[in-house]
Amino acid sequence: MNRTVFGRPLRSLAFDVLVSGVVALLAVAAVVSQPGGVPATLVGCAMAVALLWRRVHPSAVAAVVAGLAMVQVIAGWGPLAYDIGVLIALYSVVKYAERLRDGVLAGIVAAIGVLLAASQTVGNAAWWATAIYFALVTGGVWLAALNVRTRRLYVLSLEERAATLEREREAEARAAVAGERARIARELHDVVAHSMAVMIVQADGARYLLDQDPETARAAVKVVADTGRQALEEMRRLVDVLREPGPAEPPATAEASDDAGVAADPEHRRPAVAELPALLDRFRDAGLRVRHTVTGEPAALPPGLDLTVYRVVQEALTNALKHAGVGASVTVTLEHVPDVVVVRVVDDGHGRPPVGPAPSGGHGLVGMRERVGVYDGSLVAGPRLAGGWRVEARLPLPSTPGTEVVA
Repeated sequence: MNRTVFGRPLRSLAFDVLVSGVVALLAVAAVVSQPGGVPATLVGCAMAVALLWRRVHPSAVAAVVAGLAMVQVIAGWGPLAYDIGVLIALYSVVKYAERLRDGVLAGIVAAIGVLLAASQTVGNAAWWATAIYFALVTGGVWLAALNVRTRRLYVLSLEERAATLEREREAEARAAVAGERARIARELHDVVAHSMAVMIVQADGARYLLDQDPETARAAVKVVADTGRQALEEMRRLVDVLREPGPAEPPATAEASDDAGVAADPEHRRPAVAELPALLDRFRDAGLRVRHTVTGEPAALPPGLDLTVYRVVQEALTNALKHAGVGASVTVTLEHVPDVVVVRVVDDGHGRPPVGPAPSGGHGLVGMRERVGVYDGSLVAGPRLAGGWRVEARLPLPSTPGTEVVA
């Protein structure tokens, strides 16, 4: 981080002090030999002090320096060594002034000063030859300052554009997160509503069978308890999703999202892992070469977690089709290990652009991170050294597995 002094960058302030010191040194060093003596030295020192504010108040500094130079002309001292301060002030006003008009006015004043200074030059050369020399030097300084000003404004415009694009990306990321949270909340609400319906049906059945078939009634009560625990856990996750989110974390890569996914599932039907074969067939029809493997002993997943696994596979395949292209080979692996289910989608990246729209998903990596985060899982996504892309989600299983019951 750049250090500041009096609100100005330390490097800029140090450079301005050095420039001012050089002008003051030129004024003091010739106090004995230069025309005007001590009064001329005081004028040079005043110029040096004014140059300390050449960046923050360039037009005012140029006016002060021009006034001091006019004092020098009126006194008849002629051009002196410290008059380099006039060129520095001219350069500063052209480069730093908010309006170029100030630089043009400073150039006109400098042209008048060139004629006056040439008329007071004592030497063998004609005054007009001296005027041409002074004009070339002054004009060169003015044009150099104009070139630097143009480049400076161009760099500032690029920085402003970059800052604007960054703000727009952050706003889009926040909007995507908010939309995905709303979608997750709707789906979890459906899960909780389903569990409540199961509990009501099983409780009514237990009440009617309590005297006639105690064993069946006892089993129904157990289902009610298990389903209630599961519904309570899903409700907790639903509340977490609906809480006000913090600053949105932008996607870690340039992987784009599929904006059409918000309109997917218009009937809000809740898909499940059991429907993965149908999903994979749709992507095969779209042009991907998909291979599906399952390792380990599949465990009964709670409805919300079951939905998350499905959505992660759907989003990963959508991005594979969109970026790897038609003809890419994709391996979808579901690995069931104790207490964790691992979803891994790997593509080789060797495809061609799709001829039709990809099956809709959600919001790419943003949506996957949000869904996996709801279940305290982890998501790793990034390019492979051999080419292609790899997505791996690790989702911890609940300590007390829920019981799936069809009402």
